[in-house]
Amino acid sequence: MATQMPMTKGNLLRLKKSYALAKNGYDLMDRKRNILIKEMMALVEKVKLLRDEIHSSYEVGYYLLQQANMSSGIISSIADQVNVEDEIELTYRSVMGVEIPNVIYHPKETNEIPYSFQNTSSRIDEAYLQFQKVKAISYSLAEVDNAVYRLAAAIAQTQKRANALKNVVIPRLFAQINLISSALEEKEREEFSRLKVIKAQKEKRNK
Repeated sequence: MATQMPMTKGNLLRLKKSYALAKNGYDLMDRKRNILIKEMMALVEKVKLLRDEIHSSYEVGYYLLQQANMSSGIISSIADQVNVEDEIELTYRSVMGVEIPNVIYHPKETNEIPYSFQNTSSRIDEAYLQFQKVKAISYSLAEVDNAVYRLAAAIAQTQKRANALKNVVIPRLFAQINLISSALEEKEREEFSRLKVIKAQKEKRNK
């Protein structure tokens, strides 16, 4: 069973201070949530565009790969000559305390073909260059997708904290402040009445 807080002016002042801090905290949480939502919505639109772009780019890429296979035979031996590339750098930027990834891609020169021109055709070159484009879009999509996921998680957490302040902490503090204020006011009225009676008795004795 919870112990009732003593009805003192000191406790009333502490509660009022906590109440002001809680309201300020809610305002900050609400502002943070709105900024994060705005940031996320801008990225959501970008995700839609990138997904459409990568879908069409893959369609073109697989078509060109099919054409390359038909013109030169199975090209797996040529594909083996293409090294796995890691020309990326990962940095972060902060949005209201949320770390958002930034994928920096350093592509090689587009005219730099990593395989021998012997027994190859322009169809293979077209397929290779198209999949280079697919790779660049994939990096961008991964960056934006991850950012949206992080922002959505931060928004949910911020909303949860804001709701706790608005619906639990602030009403509880407000009720406690009213309770102690009422008790102190009643005590002051009783004290005033008591002093009034004492004064009246003194005046009566002095007559």
